[in-house]
Amino acid sequence: MEVLFVWVFLSLLVLVQPLSTQASAAAEGNGSGLQKWKQIRGNRKQAYNRIQELSPDVTEWTSWFNIDHPGGNGDFERLEAIRFYYRERVCARPAAIETRTTEWVKADQTGEVVHYSPDKGFWCINKEQPDGRSCSNYHVRFQCPVVQTYWSQWSGWSTCSATTCGGAGIQARQRTCTNNMRFRFVVLPKCKGKAIERRACSTATCQEASWTDWGSWTECSVTCGSGHILRRRNCVRTPDRRTCVGRPVDVQKCGVTPCSVCQHECAFGQVNEDCNGCMCDRHVLLGTVRSADGAALGHSRIAMEEKPLTTVTTSNESGSFRIPGVCANSKTRVLVAREKFAPSVFQAVQNGTDASVVEAVLQRAERPYIVTHPETKVRFVGQRVSFCCKATGSPLPLKYFWYHNGTLLGTKNKDILVLKDLRRGQAGEYHCKVTNEFGSIKSAPATLTVIAKGRPTCRPEPLEHLIKLPGECFQTETNSLYYDVRKCPNSPCAGDLDFDLRCKDSASYCCGVTRMKREEIPCQGYILPVKVVAQCGCKECLEPRVLVRGRAVAADNGEPLRFGQIFVGSESVGLTGYKGTFTVQVPQESERLVVRFVDRLNKFVDTVKVFPFDRKSGAVYFEVKLLRKSEPIEIDSTKGITIPLGEMEGQDTIGQIEIPPDSFRRSNGESYSGKVRASVTFLDPRNITLAATASSDLNFVDEEGDVLPLRTYGMFSADFREELSNEMLEAAQVTVYLDTASIKMPEHVQAMRLWSLNPVTGFWEQESLFHLEKRKRSKREERTFLIGNMEIRERRLFNLDVPEGRRCYVKVRAYMSEKFLSSEQLEGVVISLINLEPLPGYTANPRAWGRFDSVITGPNGACLPAFCDAERPDAYTAYVTGTLGPEELEAAPSSPKMNPNIIGVSQPFLGKLDYRRTDHEDGQLKKTAFKINLAKPSANNIDETNGPIYAYQDVRDCEEAPISANHFRFYKVEKDKYEYNVVPFEENDLTSWTGDYLSWWPNPQEFRACYIKVRVNGPQEVMVRSRNAGSTHPETSGQLYGIRDARSVHDMTDHNISSACVEFKCGGMLFDQSTVDRTLVTLIPQGSCRRTGINSLLQEYLQRHPPLAGNNDTALFNMLAPVDPLGHNYGIYTVTDQNPRLAKEIAIGRCFDGTSDGFSREMKVDVGNALTFACQEKLVTRQSLFQRIQTSPAETLSQIGVEMRRLTQTRPAQSRIVAYPAGQRNRRARVVNRNARRSRLSRQ
Repeated sequence: MEVLFVWVFLSLLVLVQPLSTQASAAAEGNGSGLQKWKQIRGNRKQAYNRIQELSPDVTEWTSWFNIDHPGGNGDFERLEAIRFYYRERVCARPAAIETRTTEWVKADQTGEVVHYSPDKGFWCINKEQPDGRSCSNYHVRFQCPVVQTYWSQWSGWSTCSATTCGGAGIQARQRTCTNNMRFRFVVLPKCKGKAIERRACSTATCQEASWTDWGSWTECSVTCGSGHILRRRNCVRTPDRRTCVGRPVDVQKCGVTPCSVCQHECAFGQVNEDCNGCMCDRHVLLGTVRSADGAALGHSRIAMEEKPLTTVTTSNESGSFRIPGVCANSKTRVLVAREKFAPSVFQAVQNGTDASVVEAVLQRAERPYIVTHPETKVRFVGQRVSFCCKATGSPLPLKYFWYHNGTLLGTKNKDILVLKDLRRGQAGEYHCKVTNEFGSIKSAPATLTVIAKGRPTCRPEPLEHLIKLPGECFQTETNSLYYDVRKCPNSPCAGDLDFDLRCKDSASYCCGVTRMKREEIPCQGYILPVKVVAQCGCKECLEPRVLVRGRAVAADNGEPLRFGQIFVGSESVGLTGYKGTFTVQVPQESERLVVRFVDRLNKFVDTVKVFPFDRKSGAVYFEVKLLRKSEPIEIDSTKGITIPLGEMEGQDTIGQIEIPPDSFRRSNGESYSGKVRASVTFLDPRNITLAATASSDLNFVDEEGDVLPLRTYGMFSADFREELSNEMLEAAQVTVYLDTASIKMPEHVQAMRLWSLNPVTGFWEQESLFHLEKRKRSKREERTFLIGNMEIRERRLFNLDVPEGRRCYVKVRAYMSEKFLSSEQLEGVVISLINLEPLPGYTANPRAWGRFDSVITGPNGACLPAFCDAERPDAYTAYVTGTLGPEELEAAPSSPKMNPNIIGVSQPFLGKLDYRRTDHEDGQLKKTAFKINLAKPSANNIDETNGPIYAYQDVRDCEEAPISANHFRFYKVEKDKYEYNVVPFEENDLTSWTGDYLSWWPNPQEFRACYIKVRVNGPQEVMVRSRNAGSTHPETSGQLYGIRDARSVHDMTDHNISSACVEFKCGGMLFDQSTVDRTLVTLIPQGSCRRTGINSLLQEYLQRHPPLAGNNDTALFNMLAPVDPLGHNYGIYTVTDQNPRLAKEIAIGRCFDGTSDGFSREMKVDVGNALTFACQEKLVTRQSLFQRIQTSPAETLSQIGVEMRRLTQTRPAQSRIVAYPAGQRNRRARVVNRNARRSRLSRQ
């Protein structure tokens, strides 16, 4: 009988392998650097999260900069220009500069005439080069101190401490030692000098208590009848004698002349006929009224301050006015008021003639807008706390009201709320409400937590946190591939404060890791190290810098907005890049980020975006779609014109705007007569492809200060310019017509309003009401229009909207894979929802869009606002998409059959919502969106009370819904990949970062992702692993950082070639910022593979930057990670960002594309590779055990039994576990394995 041998091949990975001899020798040769590092450390041991002291002598190199190319006059890498583009990436005073060509040749070795210095940068001029040569393309980097400390300015001297007259005391002033570091886990060097300076002082000498001399008598209080006069004196007091004997005031009677009919007297001119004022026949009061930007304000109401309700005159179209007979003196004040502007009082100025002048500048009336929100705080019982709320608005003063859990507090009208001697009952939510005569607004709520004395503010026992282990590390004790590494809850706690009544506490405290311990996990053939959280405690919070990144491109053809201006509020913060890229830092106190993009070439409409962000995620990416301006038409300003709104082929227009003759004005109010270039761009809601170009977030603030949504029926931008000078023109008495046939909901006709966008706050503000009127569009056709009037001045973007009260929230989550594991939720994903037109109505597009919203997923998903209907499930529908960086995520499939377990929504509610992925009927369409009915859930139907649609008032239920509740799903489309960190870190939550030498990401403020592209020649897609260990740093040498696995992806045209983009740990400073570690990276493809090629530029770089890692085994590749950010020419892809996931997504996109600035999700295997392996497919020469069981089960089982009995009678040889793949095999092991393979082949 044939003996059946069951071979079990275990593919193992050698995780612990020694450094190569070259790396070890280099580490020994770096003894002087090690001694310097030890001297900096002192004799203190660094352990996990303990504090590390930094020296001001420690410096580091920046990344390489190349902002100019050697065209034109030469190559200029000036420090000033680099700072303009990269801001905080370069320190104030660099210590040194290094310059190289892009071919890695030093500047002094090129033979070219170049200039460079640390304070000016680098420049090379073509005219200075010998023999007519041109400058090479250079890039530069600067050496900067890791930390810079400096004193702030001295404060003013304090008041003298003496309290008695003639006493001696002390005055003091102080200054603060500040620095450029955001790093929370280091102790910074102190500034030299004193922080407080004192000097002696004294008060004035004492005087005896006595009266001063009497003052002169006042004039009689009346001009006729009985009155009084008085005189006064003052008491000069001393501390021991506090009063003077006598009266300070002396009063006598006056006035004996009887009164006539009119008692009014005039200092200038004569009394008017009404005996209530003065008039000067020969005097005239001249004035002008303008806005803050210089525009003339006609139709302004003019009144005198003492009679504010009596209109004297109004300004003309040029903003001028004239009031004859008004006497001008120091008391003449004029009240100027105009609609939509804050009324103000102005002083008349006499110019020495018979005329006086008033120059009135009116500020536009602005509703209050909160710029500083109260902050969440934690205190102990008996302590104090302050909440601050600051707002802008016009006119002043603003009134402040404070609320606790929705109840109005009896506080004074102050922007600061102070609570003393706190009690547990004062815990809860606090918010402020700010009002002026034009509106109100409410702040974001702040939570106050009050902890009883003696109780710990942070639970020391960590929570459960499971991480997935490599496939060869299955744990028999738990029967799973997961291991509990524990974590601390990221919740605020009460720490030590220098002063507890600041608006923003000097330091924020959170529960974090205070102690970790090392554990070892047994795997097949090796031991896997891991750091486990052992204890939690209250420590300073990690506050990542929050950035918004993205690209601004045209919606029609993807043309980038090149060098467009970027405004945050009213402040210009920079320009977009050549490819439309932008980066905006979120201000620390901001709760609402309003960004405006302005095209200086006037090709695109000015676009205002309100970007959502998450302070824990560090950075978020947005693709901003821009609406191209309509081609301008030439009109005659003296004839007027009617411009249609919403021209679509085969469709009626939605409305029109009508500009009467002679309505155009220059900004100074002068009437303009001539040719006008007019461009009116309409954003048509019937074209759903333009929904993403909508400005702002379509919200307004009601009279109570609540933010409410709008539903749009179209937006339009108006741009009028002089034909010759191209100067902007204003238009008065503009009429807007809206066809009621385009409004599908009858109740919206009466609620329709005309709105204008406030570009600073991002809120829409009501511009005009509408009234109904019937008009003939042709001889036989009569239509009903909504008609509104407006002026086109400083605001140029308008909206036809109605407030909509039928609101709901939609619950959406994003996952790392289609397994939809709760532990693999993705944060920082931008989820967008497009509300569609209620009820079908258009033949070209049956459902027009009405609203566009975006939110960011957090640790518990996201809740998107949407319109919904309780009576008809399909009255409102919506499209939903999800993006992470430039990548679109896929939605859960709906075909060939809807599976509630995959979609995440149970029946029968799923059927009512009619979930459909975009490829439901056509498999060729993209899978990145889904469409649903927005049926408002019924509280009486238990099937509809568990999500995914929540009523508007149940927003908290949506935000706190458990993972088991109904929700819609997106997931990342990725080939097999795996990540393991020795020090666990949740990339979704930057506050989970732990300061440890073995942390994969050494700096929580800046994350640098590195990838290498590996080409595989062979028909199979191969898993490629990178093993990353310490090398040149004394604290991490030979220790594992982590593991990364990535499967290669086939070329789209040739299935015999594939490439893998594998992450490795970048070389550079570790978290102590003292010494560079060049990570020892080992790349190992699975299966029978051998290395056949190395990128020549990469190989040359590694040779120029020793030590070299050993590469004697062709089954793998070793290298010491480059410190410099190499590009696609080397097969290395490096991206730095404030968000690790965003950095990785961008780097992977570039790796797939094989370029240093592109992005692709289709693997291009022929470009940008660093390594090449040839992998052979294993030939199948005999049936497997499972195949034999299927074909002949009885015979196979019999053979297995015989073999098992034979093995029990003979002692088996010592088994040998061969680690996959062999990283460090000695000669004897290779011979044994080679003989074993020959033996097996001979038997086959």
